[in-house]
Amino acid sequence: MARSTPVKKALRSLTWLLVIIAGLTALNGTATLLNGKADWAAGASWVPELALDLQGGTQITLAAQLASGESVSSQQLDQAVTIIRQRIDSAGVSESEITRQGSQNIVVSIPGRPDNATLERIEASARLTFRPVLYTEAVSTAAVGGDDTDGASASPSATPYTPNPELNSTPTASPTNASDLAWITEQLADEYTNYQCAADNDLATAPDDEPLVTCSTDGTSKFILGPVEVQGSDISDATNGLATDSQGNSTNTWAVNLEFNGQGSRKFSDVTSRLVTLQAPQNQFAVTLDNQVITAPSANAAITDGKAQITGSFTQDTSKTLADQLKFGALPISFTVQSNENITATLGQTQLVSGLIAGLIGLILVVIYSLVQYRALAFVTILSLVIAATLTYLVIAILSWREGYRLSLAGVTGLIVAIGITADSFIVYFERIRDELRDGRILESAVESGWRRAIRTIIASDTVNFLAAITLFILAVGNVKGFALTLGITTVIDLIVVALFTHPMLQLIARTRFFGEGNPLSGLDPKALGAVYRGRAQFRTPAPVGARKGAGGREAAKRQTIAERKAAEKNGDRVDDTTRTDGKDS
Repeated sequence: MARSTPVKKALRSLTWLLVIIAGLTALNGTATLLNGKADWAAGASWVPELALDLQGGTQITLAAQLASGESVSSQQLDQAVTIIRQRIDSAGVSESEITRQGSQNIVVSIPGRPDNATLERIEASARLTFRPVLYTEAVSTAAVGGDDTDGASASPSATPYTPNPELNSTPTASPTNASDLAWITEQLADEYTNYQCAADNDLATAPDDEPLVTCSTDGTSKFILGPVEVQGSDISDATNGLATDSQGNSTNTWAVNLEFNGQGSRKFSDVTSRLVTLQAPQNQFAVTLDNQVITAPSANAAITDGKAQITGSFTQDTSKTLADQLKFGALPISFTVQSNENITATLGQTQLVSGLIAGLIGLILVVIYSLVQYRALAFVTILSLVIAATLTYLVIAILSWREGYRLSLAGVTGLIVAIGITADSFIVYFERIRDELRDGRILESAVESGWRRAIRTIIASDTVNFLAAITLFILAVGNVKGFALTLGITTVIDLIVVALFTHPMLQLIARTRFFGEGNPLSGLDPKALGAVYRGRAQFRTPAPVGARKGAGGREAAKRQTIAERKAAEKNGDRVDDTTRTDGKDS
């Protein structure tokens, strides 16, 4: 005998659910086995990572680097906090805390032990500038640029260069623009000649309106740069991607695409219009971060539309790193690392256990309520909650190693709230089925009709929750994002579980004798619900409720419908708040 359509649909839905669970389990299991062997599986584990409030981590204090007599404004510190947060988020580190400390410091707290790349993003969080190149050359192994060839290689322990105060530090002629070689004075030339990139010196600092001697971040090139012409804050966006030729065809080489704001576009247009007419190396402009050159491309054409492309020997990773530096490195002031220390958890395991106990108590109360209200039907609720918990755990575990998500106490709160959201969906569905039974339908028909009515309500409710989660995630910062993320995830999972497990299970158990015949312990007993229908073509004659005894009559009185009231009036019965009929016309 062929299975009915509802049964086929139910089995198909349950199969899809098993495929989803098996797929998530296989993905996380494979990644855990390949952890340390494959880049994409780095950090994979069956246990989600914990956030700063539950695990502790690393705290870095950044102090504003100011010249004598300078001060930092509150607005500059707030802007720096925002940019540093963006830099850390772009590295895939979640649940970090970036706050102001006093009038000059910023404290960055990161959960766990951050990798070197993340630390470098924070510690190199300096002011980004664009300066024209006046002169450059590769760094030799001898004392850089010196005439003496004593063979001593430059090293971090090398003696830093001290400027000669007797040399002239004033240009012999007034420079006409930032690319004018008149900026190179006797003292600046001597500084460049003796400057050692690997030495611990403080020479790589200069006001915006003065030239600068510095090196590339990798220490392979040395530069004399003109005054600052474009600020990093003038960049509106920076992305990496495959470069294209004039016909729009891909060249299969990676590039960094820059977009400037209105003010930056005008400045950059003036700079590139001048540089394109000069000879190398004066046709180059250097991008400096923390007064070190991160790139120094040449100007091949005047850029007048505010959109520039930097090409070179980039890989996908190096182009992404440079794009992030350009996009998130434009701090209004420079900072130096004042301290770097490990910190303990602000809440710790005790609070985590307390949160889990609170969630367990809530879960037990939901189970007790379901057993009292729905009897055997409550086991469908319990199984649905188990499925939802399994899916949620797998998703969070994968997000933990794949996207850097860390579970905070706020995130745990979101998971606890999800118990109520999920239980609410079940209650809506079960009550719709009961309403259909009261209207005289058999259970199989009540399940299908109730589902069509319930799913609209469930989708509307979950849509509101999901929109709230998205709004919180976009507008909030810190731990509130963790709450919003778990709330959004569990809302989506709620829809999946209701559609692929709860409804299919009701379709299957509706065909069993225990539920189909309305056993008093099933939670779907038509007699207890005051249903009109009692079997095929069998309807009871409406009678006053007062003539009926027992729990069924009292329940029927409470559940009296408008149609039944009208039928009673038609038959001459008096209908009031305490009287109703036992049946209705078919």
